[in-house]
Amino acid sequence: MRFHKQGYPTLLVTLIFSAVIIFAAKQFGPHWLYVIAMGLSLFLLIVVLQFFRDPFRKKPTSDDNKVYTPADGKVVVIEKTMETEYIKEECWQVSVFMSPLNVHINRNPVNGIVAYLKYHAGKYLVAWHPKSSTENERFTTVYKTKHGNILIRQIAGALARRIVNDLKENESVKQSEEMGFIKFGSRVDIFLPLSANIEVELNQMVKSPTDLIATFNS
Repeated sequence: MRFHKQGYPTLLVTLIFSAVIIFAAKQFGPHWLYVIAMGLSLFLLIVVLQFFRDPFRKKPTSDDNKVYTPADGKVVVIEKTMETEYIKEECWQVSVFMSPLNVHINRNPVNGIVAYLKYHAGKYLVAWHPKSSTENERFTTVYKTKHGNILIRQIAGALARRIVNDLKENESVKQSEEMGFIKFGSRVDIFLPLSANIEVELNQMVKSPTDLIATFNS
């Protein structure tokens, strides 16, 4: 198990905060307050280490006909919908909700060329809210693939305040490699051509990069 680089600032703040409250409780408070401060500090440290964990996972064999989930979490949407930002046609939409207990690393679901990147400031509705896809803080990525354009939308949740996307436009990317991170509760929407065969069901739990979202016929 590794600790993700995005977690170091949060870990530093947690350690400083813990040191301050433990010192203050020991110097100026009763023993029971010191015990509570120690317990709270340990709890916060465990939460941060758990949230920013980066588990070792074997990457699947690269395959242009497969779309792997870009995120860990629960499948909360599978529907045909009009994608209006870039593709501008009816697509399959598959949405994965990431709870604070899930790994929050995002990975490229396909091989392709990064055709479009766009950050949108917005609200912080709970990530499972239907309007979160169009009203929350979000980051859109479009991959140009042999099967057409595939759009990924990283969406901030009620607790999230920062979306990280490490890609560059016109960059050639490989399936299952890391593309970003969303902090503290979030959701990822995947928009696929209607020719895709959806391989997941509602409420299914998925893990990146090992679980399939969809496949294409050769």
